[in-house]
Amino acid sequence: MKIQKTIKIAAPAGKIWPFLVEPRNILKWCPVEIIRCTSEQHSGLNTRFYFEEKAIGRLFMMNFVVTEWVVNECVAFKMTSGNIVKGYEQRYTIQSIPSGSQFTCFEDIKMPFGVIGRAAGLLRRFVSEGRLVRMLGKLRVIAEA
Repeated sequence: MKIQKTIKIAAPAGKIWPFLVEPRNILKWCPVEIIRCTSEQHSGLNTRFYFEEKAIGRLFMMNFVVTEWVVNECVAFKMTSGNIVKGYEQRYTIQSIPSGSQFTCFEDIKMPFGVIGRAAGLLRRFVSEGRLVRMLGKLRVIAEA
């Protein structure tokens, strides 16, 4: 299940970036319960981290590795292990525009259980899209403050 949402934020990329890569700032806009680095390295490519998020009445517990990192432009990560979903990848990009920045979030969630999982994914898609819209709205508010 692939979802992509884009918003305009009246702030430069340098003001948005810390909200994408610093755990204490991620908690301000992303509905995760816990996020922490699990590697000696705390930023950049190959950084490993863990997070927990309550969604659709369940607790998601996942480990990730950062797969892309270009300061003030792009950060991406993919699940290395976890429960509930088979795979999860997310990518954030920031592009400069005259009014500030254009921010895009792309996520790809792979559901388990074959056909049954794909059917459940259709329902999950609506929940995920709503969650993503709320998250981006919060990010816009705090980045523009």
